[in-house]
Amino acid sequence: MTEARYDVIAIGNAIVDVMSPCSEELIDELDLNKGGMTLVDEDGAGRLYDAMGPAKEISGGSAANTLAGMSALGAQCAFIGQVAKDQLGDVFSHDIRAVGIDFDTPAREGHPSTARCLIFVTPDGERTMNTFLGASQFLPPAALDDELIKSASILYLEGYLWDPEEPRSAMRRAIEVARSAGRKVAFTASESFVIDRHGDDFRALIEEGKIDILFVNENELASLTGEQDFDTGLAALEGKVPVIVATRSAKGAVGIAGGMRAEVAAEPVKQVVDTTGAGDLFAAGFLTGHARGEDLETCLRMGSICAAEIISHYGARSEADLKALVAEKLG
Repeated sequence: MTEARYDVIAIGNAIVDVMSPCSEELIDELDLNKGGMTLVDEDGAGRLYDAMGPAKEISGGSAANTLAGMSALGAQCAFIGQVAKDQLGDVFSHDIRAVGIDFDTPAREGHPSTARCLIFVTPDGERTMNTFLGASQFLPPAALDDELIKSASILYLEGYLWDPEEPRSAMRRAIEVARSAGRKVAFTASESFVIDRHGDDFRALIEEGKIDILFVNENELASLTGEQDFDTGLAALEGKVPVIVATRSAKGAVGIAGGMRAEVAAEPVKQVVDTTGAGDLFAAGFLTGHARGEDLETCLRMGSICAAEIISHYGARSEADLKALVAEKLG
């Protein structure tokens, strides 16, 4: 096997996050699914944007957030995702390249416009996401560069992007390309509603041995396995996926690999400001540690440290020096 050029290459939604603090009353008034992620059409996105207070725009998308965290930790990363030729597409492209991630997917002409996620953040730090997927749904298999995929130690796939047909086909092909090159495939389930729609596909990938690293939270674990008990759910996957990572918010995280189980507590946070991107940055810390050959507990701790940093401020991109922070916390 040739030496990898990248630690991770990810395929995910190319989204610009539009974030605004709001009251609990506004959540009720707009009849939003507090704490969840709801898909909206372009008109719905426009109405919600009009209802927002002063907002901050920052490039997002689950897998892109993970890569941004990995890049901050010193990892070499590349991203595959679809934007449109418009202002938000330019914002996304600039921002992801500015943090050191290679991004060369050509922008798409015409409609729909670049994806955006309208995020309402209540005083308790909970984020309510309303996503217009726009151009990101139209990533075709033809946009993939097989040699690029083969050049990464790990292919990281975002479950959110499994919903639309074109990127689902692209990710299926990417899995085959990566596995044929002897590379690892990591997958994040993203959200329970994605599993509700595509759980049969995900379970088939697991049964066929096509996923090497699986990220779930405890709700997603229950949806995927049908087991409401956390440990029973983990046992249902053990032996089918080489590395299982399950996060439990304030209760920490558990990892299982090679018959070994490790568990870490959540990293202390003075104040939870915004939980946007907590899972994404946990994956960033874990994958960086895994790519460096760290043991399971250290990888989990790196994930916990990165997640704690991200929930201490608005937005899913780190404000602290993650590399220095991880080095300090790990001693």
